Amino acid sequence: MYTLYYSPGAASLVVHLALIEAGAEYELKHVDLAAGEQRSPAYLKLNPDGFVPTLLIDGIPHAEAAACLMTIADRHPQAQLSPAQGSPQRARWNQSILHLTNSMHPAFRLWFYPGDIDDSEAIQAAVKDSCRRRIESAWARLDDQLATSGPCLLGETFSAADLLLLMFMRWSRNMPRPATQWPALNEFALRMKRRPSWKRLCEAEGLTEWA
Repeated sequence: MYTLYYSPGAASLVVHLALIEAGAEYELKHVDLAAGEQRSPAYLKLNPDGFVPTLLIDGIPHAEAAACLMTIADRHPQAQLSPAQGSPQRARWNQSILHLTNSMHPAFRLWFYPGDIDDSEAIQAAVKDSCRRRIESAWARLDDQLATSGPCLLGETFSAADLLLLMFMRWSRNMPRPATQWPALNEFALRMKRRPSWKRLCEAEGLTEWA
């Protein structure tokens, strides 16, 4: 049994998607980020960093969206969210998830919260511009990858890595150049958003923008 502490559209989104794809039994606990619930003593006992998601697995809390994603894939092999352990595709899968997490997530974090660096408006503007360029460069590389060896990150094989990419693409929806302006990425998003798991997630989290 799983319990997912989530906020609509946040990094918990990919964990929620994985639970749906896996056919797992779970319950949702909403964390109101605007109200600061992530900094409440009760939540900090579960996740000392005060981030979402937190995933309870049999009552034990786990953090880090990518790690939770990989754990769900391993616990539900019948869902085929990951290639077999020890296979060449598994190495590519590990690489894809860690690359997306390490390259995209920090850049998006600072795009949304440049004040984490400095209070100066000029410095914040420079931080956002740097993050935008880094994210757009990643889109260009991923678009080329999908165009030449897609339609998924592992070629013909859908995996949890594609769920992670979809979440980051959604995060870019209000940027000057969102991910869907790259043709192969746009086709990828359209295909992924036709999956029943995406429709179920949007209904459950009340997402209407980019749904």
